[in-house]
Amino acid sequence: MIYHSVFLTFKPDLSGFQQDHFFAEAMKLAQIPGVQEFECLREISPKNNFQYGLIMQFENKDIYQAYTNHPLHVWFVENVWIPSVADFQEIDYLKMS
Repeated sequence: MIYHSVFLTFKPDLSGFQQDHFFAEAMKLAQIPGVQEFECLREISPKNNFQYGLIMQFENKDIYQAYTNHPLHVWFVENVWIPSVADFQEIDYLKMS
């Protein structure tokens, strides 16, 4: 099992409406075949500079790669992510047996 997580901070001039639009579009990523346990998260700890997170799971590397190349994911990155996100950190973990 692969645990894919992305933590992000929005650009400072992004409105509340634009942030809501970002998450509405992000939720559509859960429709891509192979995506499991998709979650949108808000940071509550002052120890972290990233405001929000997206977390999901994939059964294996092939499914994760198919997600990465899926047209909906590519569209999201180009049309929603890049215009909205100031900084991010991506972390992918493989579940240890």
